[in-house]
Amino acid sequence: MTIGPRGFTPAELKAKRVGVLYGGLSSEREVSLRTGAAVAGALKGLGYDVVEIDVGKDLPARLIAEKVDVAWLALHGRFGEDGCVQGLLEAMFIPYTGSGVMASAVGMDKVYAKEIFVARGIPTPPYRAFDSAEVALAEADRLPFPFPVVVKPSREGSSVGVHICKTREDYTAAVQDAAKYAGTLLVEQFIKGREVQGGVLDNEALGVIEVKAAREFYDYEAKYKAGSGTQYLFPAPLPPDLYARVNEVSLGAHKALGCSGGSRSDVIVTEAGDVFLLEINTLPGMTASSLLPKIAAGRGIDFPALCERLLQGASLKA
Repeated sequence: MTIGPRGFTPAELKAKRVGVLYGGLSSEREVSLRTGAAVAGALKGLGYDVVEIDVGKDLPARLIAEKVDVAWLALHGRFGEDGCVQGLLEAMFIPYTGSGVMASAVGMDKVYAKEIFVARGIPTPPYRAFDSAEVALAEADRLPFPFPVVVKPSREGSSVGVHICKTREDYTAAVQDAAKYAGTLLVEQFIKGREVQGGVLDNEALGVIEVKAAREFYDYEAKYKAGSGTQYLFPAPLPPDLYARVNEVSLGAHKALGCSGGSRSDVIVTEAGDVFLLEINTLPGMTASSLLPKIAAGRGIDFPALCERLLQGASLKA
């Protein structure tokens, strides 16, 4: 009998009502809608009893009304990837996919996550964090690294509000834009190199994919707009030692935050062979263009099987 990582067998899960939670209230709502539709379709095709729930303020009542036994989290961004929904599900004793409250909350906040990475010896670009746009602008000439720099809000995903700034003028505009979003402002040293992504599933490094964006970097449009010209190379054409190093860093980040299920780490590999972790995604996208499914497919795990494996790992984490 096949048993999932947390003890659910496929037969047990087939008898349960699976709620695919998607949509939500964040700036990544549209991406989440696509993830949810793809996951729900895959699970229905495998014979699961699935109900799709577009998450709003009435989520507790919907979960009760739909008699949800297990939640498959297809949410991205705030109020879904940041521990809020995870906490609700813990309180309602509904097992769920992905990471728990603490790992989700820390993983969503780029500043706190970086502090843990630094403490664990995981290489990440030098950075400064600012409580407001005013302070970030006032400190522009005292940054401990030169331009270009990267400005981003600390609690958004999918590259929302992220800017590469080559000049002070770029920096001013980027800070003002990033300040529109929640959380502190993160300013990082820009690291030039190849953009790669490391996938992890159930505490196992799955592999590394290289992303070649037609744009300046792998931003929201490059990720999700059809015809963006983005190329994906799996396995990433890296020397074996660098490939292993990216896997090591990605798995290290996953374990450092105490993640569960699947995660995907954004990594830069420099020409000199240095590896820098940018951030970790604790609820990676699951759309046709998403990277964790591409990595899993390269390892022989097709999309429905990946969705099912993540479902088998559903649990209460508190």
